Amino acid sequence: MKKAILSLVAAMAMTLSCTAAQKTDVFQTKSGKEVKITCIKHASMQIQYDGLEIQVDPVGDMQPITDYAHFPKANIILITHEHHDHFDREAIHCLRTPATSIYVNPAVFSTFHNGLAMKNGDVVNYRADVKIEAVPAYNTTEGREQYHPKGRDNGYVLTLDGLRIYIAGDTEDIPEMEQLEDIDIAFLPCNQPYTMTIDQMVNAAKIIKPKVLFPYHFSNTPVAQSVMRLAGTGIDVRIRDYK
Repeated sequence: MKKAILSLVAAMAMTLSCTAAQKTDVFQTKSGKEVKITCIKHASMQIQYDGLEIQVDPVGDMQPITDYAHFPKANIILITHEHHDHFDREAIHCLRTPATSIYVNPAVFSTFHNGLAMKNGDVVNYRADVKIEAVPAYNTTEGREQYHPKGRDNGYVLTLDGLRIYIAGDTEDIPEMEQLEDIDIAFLPCNQPYTMTIDQMVNAAKIIKPKVLFPYHFSNTPVAQSVMRLAGTGIDVRIRDYK
């Protein structure tokens, strides 16, 4: 019995550690409101702004385990695409209420039938100070196209009171990045062969020119190299535990 209790306590500690130990970065919008972005893991993050709880690609059953029952209920959930490390029905169930707005790519909607399907180019104004834009995310390198074919998946640009956050989703350094304007914060993936190499991520950052760059979705890729590679560009590279 004692051994079973100790195992249960250890399991609970592992589950809760994913939220307790994560780093929260705080930003200011143009009118001085706070935006808090908390790294959860891999491609999952929590964004808090002006009373809103926003969850991006919440996944519970990928290590380290995250119990979304311990999180506040979400006002907005963004899902980039249907892969298991981005789309988790149980996590969404834990976070949603009847009033939660869930935005997904069409491929997720075809089997999930919840929320609003957004294709590349769609724009939603959640409220006057919150805009969501679905942007392309896909592979371009020969032999990788099957991972994320063009036109299927989404990245998102989330604008909160003028603060523009680019969540790239699973993509390489695609031509459409040149159309992104005034990006304050960028989340760029870096795990070859599924997303970008370090060279591609550095190139994407130089194209987008965000004020702050978070490499994410990076697994064991040594993304700390990007700090030196982007020195002198004016881009603040912040490494968080987005493995």
